[in-house]
Amino acid sequence: MKFINNKIVLTLVICLSVLLSSNAQEIIKDSVRTSKQSGNKKQKVDGVVATVGDYLILDSDIDKNFLELSSQGNSIEGITRCQMIGRLMEERLYAHQAVQDSIVVTDTEINNLMEEKITAMMEQTGGTMDKLVKFYKKNSEEEFRTYFFDILKMNKLTNEMQKSIVDKVEITPEEVRNFYKKIPKEDLPVFGDEIEVSQIVIAPKVTEEEKQKTIDKLNGFKKDILAGSSFFSKAVLYSQDPGSKSNGGFYKMNRKTPFVKEFKDVAFSLNEGEISEPFETSFGYHIIYIEKIRGQEVDLRHILLMPKVTEESLKEAKDEITAIRKKIMDGTITFADAARSASSEKETKTNGGALINPRTLDTKFELTKMDPSLYGQVSNLKAGEVSFPFLDEDQSQKKAYKIITVTNRIASHTADYAKDYLKIKELALKEKQFKAIAKWTDEKIKETYIKINGEYRDCIFENNWLKK
Repeated sequence: MKFINNKIVLTLVICLSVLLSSNAQEIIKDSVRTSKQSGNKKQKVDGVVATVGDYLILDSDIDKNFLELSSQGNSIEGITRCQMIGRLMEERLYAHQAVQDSIVVTDTEINNLMEEKITAMMEQTGGTMDKLVKFYKKNSEEEFRTYFFDILKMNKLTNEMQKSIVDKVEITPEEVRNFYKKIPKEDLPVFGDEIEVSQIVIAPKVTEEEKQKTIDKLNGFKKDILAGSSFFSKAVLYSQDPGSKSNGGFYKMNRKTPFVKEFKDVAFSLNEGEISEPFETSFGYHIIYIEKIRGQEVDLRHILLMPKVTEESLKEAKDEITAIRKKIMDGTITFADAARSASSEKETKTNGGALINPRTLDTKFELTKMDPSLYGQVSNLKAGEVSFPFLDEDQSQKKAYKIITVTNRIASHTADYAKDYLKIKELALKEKQFKAIAKWTDEKIKETYIKINGEYRDCIFENNWLKK
């Protein structure tokens, strides 16, 4: 979603396989439903191997998960059926509790997500809907869509429940210090080679004529939609936001969602069913349609259009940044001062052009974890060297000229509390999050109806699913 504020990035890596050790509780006895066949033989009817709250797990669900892992290129060697059913029970525990906690996931949201994923699967495999139906062993497209909808909804509930747990976890400087101190010296993490990078961006100016053409086009879309055209279709066909184009411009947001201020101001000024006038953000021009309002949360669709940049404007931008580079090379201005006075990029100009790592929120980038496009731009630069101007195009096809410099290169080193505080804080926070998830899982297992049938009662689980 290209109009999200780049300064606000949240990356949470949550491990679902949390090691727990719990105390004595009862084992729920097996009661698989059976029906009599000829010769008084009994045969399993529903194949239910476990129940977690309101969710069932079929033996075939385990097979399907192995199949899906394999189809995605993952190795399933060494993964046992006991481990797989444990994973499925975790997912269902989260989903069940999300429902109990009134976490809302709308059918509209899941249907949009389903269309996006089905399109992606067919593009990746070069397949058709018939092949997808056959792959998932369904009898019809309708049966496949019903099955896929339920899976996506459960996954979304699972993710929202996980997020609600870890969002409450905070860590103090004292906790970070204690985390670092308890690590044996020989076990301290080693951080790879890192660099610090600054850039100056000169965006080509957009003429008033092109701005008006864009506004007129959005007004035309609005008129068509009010006359009965589909907002979804217009967004798919014309929107230039790569993050929402494929699902009809859909986003769910609240006042804390990290969208740029102008977008949020318009979104929360509209009534349900209303379409905004065209408005401008740093990403271009938008119209917003409010699909649903639920308290402080809204489901919306939007269309983003960017005014066309002329060749003349591009040439002027290149000439300007070339002149800036010459001043830097001549020593009449520093790179940082030039960024502050001339760069078009608001997020970096006040920091003298310094880029912020979206994963760690500091200025250091580990070479092995850098975005490939950025790595390609800086990998051959020495510290202090300034690149020649180059034309850059982001995911939304927005063009600008840039120059880049590497301000610092940091060799691979063992973690140091003073130098690497932010990285150590991230590790300490993750550990605290793991513990919060472990505690939550242990408590919810105790209070949730859980039943495991047949041979799976003999499994040795990481979590206390058998309530021993």
